[in-house]
Amino acid sequence: MSAKTLPETLGDLPNLCGSEDLIAEAVSGSGPLYLPESGIDFDRARSLFANALHMQQPMIPAGGDDLRTAEVISNLKHMMDHPEIGDNHNASVFHWCYKRMGEFIPELIRKGKRPRVMLEYSGCLLHGLRQTGLHDVFDSLTAITCDPTYRRHVEWLGAPWGHAVVPSTPVQDYRLHVRAWQHHFAAIFGLEALRRVRGFSPSEMALPNHPDVCYEFLKTLLDCGFRWVLVQEHSVERLGDGGQLRRHHLPHRLVAKNSRGDHLSIIAVIKTQGSDTKLVAQMQPCYEARGLSRAEVDGRSIPQLVTQIADGENGGVMMNEFPPKYLEVMSEASDSETPPCNVSEYLEFLEAIGITVDDFDPIQPIMQHRIWERFQEDSGPEALASLIAQLEKEDHGFHMEGGSWTNDISWVRGYDHVLGPMESASALFSEKVVGSGVPTSDPRYRNALFHLLMSQTSCFRYWGEGTFADYGRELCRRTIEIIDRDF
Repeated sequence: MSAKTLPETLGDLPNLCGSEDLIAEAVSGSGPLYLPESGIDFDRARSLFANALHMQQPMIPAGGDDLRTAEVISNLKHMMDHPEIGDNHNASVFHWCYKRMGEFIPELIRKGKRPRVMLEYSGCLLHGLRQTGLHDVFDSLTAITCDPTYRRHVEWLGAPWGHAVVPSTPVQDYRLHVRAWQHHFAAIFGLEALRRVRGFSPSEMALPNHPDVCYEFLKTLLDCGFRWVLVQEHSVERLGDGGQLRRHHLPHRLVAKNSRGDHLSIIAVIKTQGSDTKLVAQMQPCYEARGLSRAEVDGRSIPQLVTQIADGENGGVMMNEFPPKYLEVMSEASDSETPPCNVSEYLEFLEAIGITVDDFDPIQPIMQHRIWERFQEDSGPEALASLIAQLEKEDHGFHMEGGSWTNDISWVRGYDHVLGPMESASALFSEKVVGSGVPTSDPRYRNALFHLLMSQTSCFRYWGEGTFADYGRELCRRTIEIIDRDF
């Protein structure tokens, strides 16, 4: 693999594009990366558990009193600058949360333990931390990401750069988010570190269930070199009968079929339970795993894996109770019959004993069974749209808005005030920037892309109307203004 390094910033912007060939080379490797260094006795293990921490702060136009001219800064900086507002006094704790795994992992290793953690940081959070001058976060994370002594214990998960949710983000833009995250991550931690990023964590665990959108989502992941994706248990159904999953703690094969009859699949690891940060903060996956026994797959006995992900900084339990609980559980579980294990090393173990993706139970996004019962193979997008409209008319509970860990929130309905401007910015970017063949290394391209990706952050929709929706609309306005001016 190339030893070339990438600059983290180009001008005032993060490195989001322009080195596509280097990125493709970095993620194209095959063979085990974690298993040779693992140290887990999988034959002795009765069960396993994996904890993942998701970290996110949006970039917002809040560096000034006038929304239309305010500097774009990290929401974390805004919290630091205005501790008197709401929960902003937690900013210093958030800061610690973003770097503390770089303290916990070495501490446990010095004591002879075998800790594990999976980390997922949005690109806009990483840029905001650097812009705010919080370089200690990067010093802490670099050690556990790049040093061979520690990196075997830590697995990074890929993500969309701007924390965009798949169901309501234009498919061509979502691919830009994923590639931008890979660029940015490689520029911070190196191409070798990027090579080790094999799993993907969708923002809000939102999985598109529209067949054509889901197909493009999987195609993006596979084209970008990812081997597996994390999905919420309630966002998928069994292939064939549309029933609920039977074996949540084993890998599955997520199948995507589009309206033209094309098929793709990728390994899916099931995140059980809901979105409650207390589950991960109190290390519930470990205790759940202790109640499991080995299972049989393709005639082989293997340990099952309980996998959970939660916000790594939000909530009093995560902020305050997670550190001692994590240290306690990792100390107790190391070398036990229920040890901690990251997902990629588990999948590499399965592959080493001859279990392949074809041995995993096939699944598909929720509600697709209803479609395939009545859809004639490769009838095309228009026939699919007609059938979806008919199904929605017959059953008001039927929808193509995807599923996530916040199933009480639609990422499509009720957001016209944000999605309209977002789609306008997206269409203009596609027409004037991509359509005109501007090289991805052009500073004008990078600036337009940076603003486009920021404008698609889910936070601008999660809270509905209010200040954050205003932020989203303003970033869309700036994106359109930049494209109209520069292209």
